[in-house]
Amino acid sequence: MAHSSSPYVITLGTAGGPRWWAAADSGERTGIATAVVVGDTFYLVDCGQGAGRRLAQAGLDLKDLRALFITHLHSDHVYDLAGIGIFGLYALQHRTSDPVRIIGPGDRGALPPVSPRAVVAPAPLAPSNPTPGTRDMFKMLMAAHATDLNDRILDSLKPSPLDVFQAEDICIPDGVGYHPNNNPTPQMDPFEVYRDELVTVTAILVEHPPVAPAFAFRFDTAGGSVTISGDTCFTQNLVTLAQDTDLLLHEAIDFDWVEQLYGDKADSASRAARDHHYKSHTSVRDAAKAAEAAGAGQLALHHLVPGHAPDRVWREAGEHFSGRFALPNDLDIIPFGSQRR
Repeated sequence: MAHSSSPYVITLGTAGGPRWWAAADSGERTGIATAVVVGDTFYLVDCGQGAGRRLAQAGLDLKDLRALFITHLHSDHVYDLAGIGIFGLYALQHRTSDPVRIIGPGDRGALPPVSPRAVVAPAPLAPSNPTPGTRDMFKMLMAAHATDLNDRILDSLKPSPLDVFQAEDICIPDGVGYHPNNNPTPQMDPFEVYRDELVTVTAILVEHPPVAPAFAFRFDTAGGSVTISGDTCFTQNLVTLAQDTDLLLHEAIDFDWVEQLYGDKADSASRAARDHHYKSHTSVRDAAKAAEAAGAGQLALHHLVPGHAPDRVWREAGEHFSGRFALPNDLDIIPFGSQRR
């Protein structure tokens, strides 16, 4: 990986949603994943579909991965986590004494409420452990591949992924009033979840019901700062975390597309899906509003839903934001050094 004195992000994947968007329509936007590059090392935020392949295409060597952060546990944000765990044990054999930390949400603690659109309440999957957090999820993913991994460990003397990676749940500070159903996004201050000699990473709860907890992350470096929204509707907590950040990477959804998909449908599943999009995601205009309120130096949109929407849909954000605006494709590089303000 080439060294740069200025920190930057690589937008490895810029599409959101648990779908394979048609490449012919999407410009080959793949699942959400972002690399934060500082010096000769990098940090990964989310690992959606295609993230592992995009790392290689970006010229990032997995041996240089410092830590992996997960905003929330929806499948489109963790789709490639199993692959990184399995393939990563080759590039990261040297990390058994200092495992790569995987830092993400803990166990939800309670199932979400059933949609009021339901005629009959559906039965949850895996009732004995229906809401695993990051730590349990990673262990279960590796256990699902035990046949393969035990071949590598016993026959080829490779290390276990559980020795190369250390998956851990973020502890929400006591006293903020968090409850996964009753108060998933209490007003709060950012809190530290990671620190090394290059970065300090802080987090805050954002609003993406029904998933909880859901986090946004901010990376502060000697050269500048970047804030990554995760999935959220417009929320003051995100504005608090992103105050005066040099770069805000914010999700966005095209609600016209939502109406085209669900607006004329009356079945309960379609109405429930429409409800979810409106309460859980941010319009292009509100993403710009959040960046403006935070005083961000630059706004870039990602986690674009749908992944195939024309660029003009997203570029509207630039009309409502007074700073610099970017609409990145997969594998684009965006410097976020404070000198670029």
